[in-house]
Amino acid sequence: MTTAVQSTYRDTPNPLHATLLAGQVPLFLGALLSDIAYFRSYQIQWSNFASWLIVGGLVFGGLALLFALAGLFRGASAGRHPQAYFLLLLTTWVLAFVNALEHAKDAWAVMPWGLALSVIVAVLACAATWVGLAQPRHGGAR
Repeated sequence: MTTAVQSTYRDTPNPLHATLLAGQVPLFLGALLSDIAYFRSYQIQWSNFASWLIVGGLVFGGLALLFALAGLFRGASAGRHPQAYFLLLLTTWVLAFVNALEHAKDAWAVMPWGLALSVIVAVLACAATWVGLAQPRHGGAR
């Protein structure tokens, strides 16, 4: 008599994908903190820091987006929603790109939209990382 054991385990992405996905979070959070510092002090260098951090987040997020796109073509496993993850990551990347364009303006013209976009992008990056790294999967042993 054979019985199948049902268990819940995490089906995490490969290490490079996870590193790229998690790497965008500190970059976008750093951009948010730089925008807050610029909003409070009006020292132009904080706006420059935010611009570079956003570009770094775009690089990491764009490469993670390519891995997510590959995951769409690979097929969905039980309990995963690769379409929702991909769309969340795509939305994060597009808004971060708009934020980079906003930060390309003159430093005095960045506020208040640069700060608002940085808040939205940082929250979306955290949400995309959460969804990408913590997707429970139900089933038996592989």
